[in-house]
Amino acid sequence: MHLTQQYDKYTAEHHQVWTVLFERQLKNLPGKAIPEFMEGLEKVGFRPDRIPDFAQVNERLKPLTGFEVVPAPGIVDDALFFGLIAEKKFPATVWIRQMAQLDYLEEPDMFHDVFGHVPLLTIPVYCEFLAQLSALALQYVASPHIVDRLTRIYWYTIEFGLFRKPGDKPRIYGAGILSSVGESKLSVSEDSIKYDFDVEHILETPYIKETYQNQYFCIDSFDQLLHSLPRISAQLTRLSRQPDMIAG
Repeated sequence: MHLTQQYDKYTAEHHQVWTVLFERQLKNLPGKAIPEFMEGLEKVGFRPDRIPDFAQVNERLKPLTGFEVVPAPGIVDDALFFGLIAEKKFPATVWIRQMAQLDYLEEPDMFHDVFGHVPLLTIPVYCEFLAQLSALALQYVASPHIVDRLTRIYWYTIEFGLFRKPGDKPRIYGAGILSSVGESKLSVSEDSIKYDFDVEHILETPYIKETYQNQYFCIDSFDQLLHSLPRISAQLTRLSRQPDMIAG
């Protein structure tokens, strides 16, 4: 994959879309997002008035966790996606929605990929979980049913995970929620179902792409994610030995 960002191709409307989305979420997320996300926005140098330049972002990001952002054409296949992340290269699409598409897209654009994901890539333990989970996925790329199960872990943590410490209200760390004004309100409200993080439960729970999620899983620390990897690996091994259970 040799795509470049071609930063000078962004129009005034592209930058304005970024501004509208950025400022809206910057007002919406305090008190809902984990503090590390808000801190991450500053660490990677995001600004409301212009789309981030990946090269400049990487100058700030790579010294923190070893991760860097690489341009992608959009959704990429599992082998490429997990292969890049295992090498600490996060694929982010270079296109951004139009002004008429502010609240709904069929596939993730740059605002989701960059605003939602990149600030969390400043957290070392989070990045270690992400890289190791992706390395685990590479062991099963020839088995789509197993990758689908592992993708449920990715979905309910990296994309739509919540953080809940005892005695505290839920906070958002999933990129799919952080980049959505509607879901960032729903997810932490009393109108959604919240479960404690449980590997087996997640592996048995299909996810929703077309609408907001109707249930979320809550971790109490990023260490909990990292320490869950042996359990995830063991469960995938078990599923791989029981073909009759995989397609469920």
